[in-house]
Amino acid sequence: MALISRKSFQLYSCSTAASRSALMTLRKRLSFISGQQKPQKCSFVAVRMLYLKDKSQYMFCRKKHLKLQMQPLSVTETVHLRGDIRNCTEPNNVWMDEQLFFKKLNNLCTSKEIFYFLSSLEVMSDTMASGALQRISEVEVDDNGLKNPGLLENEVFRALCFQFEFESSKLSNTGLLNALQAFIKLRIDPQSTLMASLLSESEERLGKGQLTAENLCALGESLLELEGPSCAMLEQIVNHMQEKDIERWSPEEIVVVYKILQVTVREGKQCQNLLNRLNSVTLRTVSQLSPNFASVILNSLVVLSQTQAVPLVTALCKHSVKHVPYFTDHELVNVLEAFLYFGQKVKVFTEALERHIPKSILTMHPQTVSKVMQYCCRKKILSKPIFDAVAEGFISNADRLTTDQIAAYITPFGTLNYLPPSASSLFRKLETVLHTRLRHFQPHTLLHLLHSCVLIQRYPINFLPKVFSPYFLQKLQAQPPGLNRAAMSQLTQLFLTVTLECPFYEGPKLLSRYQVKAFPTLHSSPDVHLFKRVKTGLLYLLKKRIYFASEVSTPYFYVVDIEIKLDEEGFVLPAAQLEEVHRRIALCVDGQNRFCAHSHNLLGEEAIKQRHLQLLGYEVVQIPFFEIENLQNTRKVADYLHKKIFPCTYGLSN
Repeated sequence: MALISRKSFQLYSCSTAASRSALMTLRKRLSFISGQQKPQKCSFVAVRMLYLKDKSQYMFCRKKHLKLQMQPLSVTETVHLRGDIRNCTEPNNVWMDEQLFFKKLNNLCTSKEIFYFLSSLEVMSDTMASGALQRISEVEVDDNGLKNPGLLENEVFRALCFQFEFESSKLSNTGLLNALQAFIKLRIDPQSTLMASLLSESEERLGKGQLTAENLCALGESLLELEGPSCAMLEQIVNHMQEKDIERWSPEEIVVVYKILQVTVREGKQCQNLLNRLNSVTLRTVSQLSPNFASVILNSLVVLSQTQAVPLVTALCKHSVKHVPYFTDHELVNVLEAFLYFGQKVKVFTEALERHIPKSILTMHPQTVSKVMQYCCRKKILSKPIFDAVAEGFISNADRLTTDQIAAYITPFGTLNYLPPSASSLFRKLETVLHTRLRHFQPHTLLHLLHSCVLIQRYPINFLPKVFSPYFLQKLQAQPPGLNRAAMSQLTQLFLTVTLECPFYEGPKLLSRYQVKAFPTLHSSPDVHLFKRVKTGLLYLLKKRIYFASEVSTPYFYVVDIEIKLDEEGFVLPAAQLEEVHRRIALCVDGQNRFCAHSHNLLGEEAIKQRHLQLLGYEVVQIPFFEIENLQNTRKVADYLHKKIFPCTYGLSN
């Protein structure tokens, strides 16, 4: 075990040139990322090494009681606290119990208090010394870096740095790796000789297989922070981990392993056996995971494509519900991405978001709000509390949003066909933003945004001349994915909208070569089972199949689910007949895929289709799934259809 013995840090000018030279070198070697250090007067800590031949011990000694005293241990052993100090060479050494040391240390809130506390001790283990460094990093480092760069010039700190650098080979694994973590957090220059010494010693012990599973996790976390995923040692760590028993790993260790695997093996093919074991162990510890740990593991499972780990993913998603109010913005984004990637839809999670988002909308990062809206949009979740809050947030913060964030906030309103109570203010704000920042939008982003507006009858008349211009269309074609079918469908629907709903529009038209012949029906095709029931009911009602046609293409880009033709007196005509057609009835057989989830609210694409069919002269009759799903037989379905399609004759025929 390594012991640091000290009573006070008295400073004096060393009489030997060698000691003075060594300490001058120390001052030069320690370079810090935090910034330029002001030149200071040269006051040196005298340090010399004494060898104790009789007990195979060695120590660092400083004038008046400063000692770093170490006992040789196998580096594979766990460092144990000595219960007495009988082997100490100084008769007045005072040993503080390690548990008491850390209890006192954790109550200190500034580096000044910590240095004063350390100065009061005579003896401490290297584990205690590295723990003190870690505590300093906790209280003195925030998101902006080192709060007090002056602490790096503190003589206690510099003496500890010196001792950890030149005696790294004698440190316990715990002392070595804890110190490495602390120095990384304190922004010590990775190129300094101090860091080089600690990293070299860590690499040597790794190569010799002398690190425990806990040590491997600590080293891996440090290397990720210091060098990122390109660090060659990370693969060595993964190889050693595969040989370890992971059944007793703590949640902290599990999280670190996922992080390392995430950046070293990506899809996990090389280490799937280790991942399977890790996933199994993690499943048993899900209830113990903090918000951060749950978020990190879900993110790793996404990156590692662990689609087969369904029980773990499900458990983590359910566990995330109670953490929704406590997730940071970044953590919530990770969780939402996992829900999207794995196809999870947990109703209580959405309810938790509905409670959290309205209270936090003005303080949440815009990217987090964008991800929440993407989650709702992709899952077809029309959450009015969330959408209303996002609308208010947009009105307040639109000027600070990027163009992608503006689109992410607004497009779900059109996709899910919802106008919030603040709709007038919302779209006035959007129009103002578009007027000032239109040229900053990427072509596809702008097209998607404007198309979503027309879905809910908000017409961007002032901006359509730009969208239909040859210059914009060329830019649209040049930017991936180019003028694909989706982009051309949106352009066509914009053009059809202004033609049918905005007859006063006099700007450029969309050239025919940019128009599709029919809108795609991939995501809105009729529900097969529902469609079959409706056709069977119609056959029962109309007696012959010739009196209705299914999936009829129109000259107006839309496909009608079922079309029925009537003459001037209201009699049904054969579907193939072209003459004497006085009325056309379009039956919209709307399955669940055309509605928002758990709702009777039509999606924007279906709402605009039915609106346009009416404007094109069709009598639109909606046959929603929730009206027909409980009808028990064909006769009841036929009776229902008679009432819906021919309400004027329904009573007469009964």
